[in-house]
Amino acid sequence: MKTAMVPLAQGCEELEAVTIMDILVRGGVEVTRVALDDELVIQASRGALLVTDTVLEEVEKQTFDCIALPGGLPGADYLEQNIHLRAMLKRQAQAGRLVAAICAAPKVLVTAGLLDGKQATSYPGVIDQHPAPNMQYLNQPVVVDGNIITSQGPVTAMKFALTLVEQLQGKQVRDEVAAGLLFE
Repeated sequence: MKTAMVPLAQGCEELEAVTIMDILVRGGVEVTRVALDDELVIQASRGALLVTDTVLEEVEKQTFDCIALPGGLPGADYLEQNIHLRAMLKRQAQAGRLVAAICAAPKVLVTAGLLDGKQATSYPGVIDQHPAPNMQYLNQPVVVDGNIITSQGPVTAMKFALTLVEQLQGKQVRDEVAAGLLFE
């Protein structure tokens, strides 16, 4: 079974976090919800409470097929500041496994050095004004550049998550999940 880790930080964007986790599970992916510290209940940016499975230090040596970062502020700031998560993302990318970020979270990939020479997108004003070296910013809902996937924000979360399912499980599974969601 394919696996994905979704790190959840206080103040993350709940629409993105829940959409990513829900659609990955619908696509047959085992999702591990990870807190950055010992606070296992995360209060998202609009007040929703999200319950995690474990803490980062317990899984940072594990291998996942995908690590997907939800955005939102200040959640993306906390993800960006976490050196253990950044190291894990670097190992993930170097191994050719999927690294994905939406909304404000692509800035974590800039800080980790993973968008150097890549095409990427984000919420407007996040990485287009503070790009990685030789990065090409694309004003598109979802951008796939090799094993790096980025997306713009809450309204693109479903397309982003379906893209993750397609990358992990194939187009047929993606299409089945999309049909079940009435996604056009």
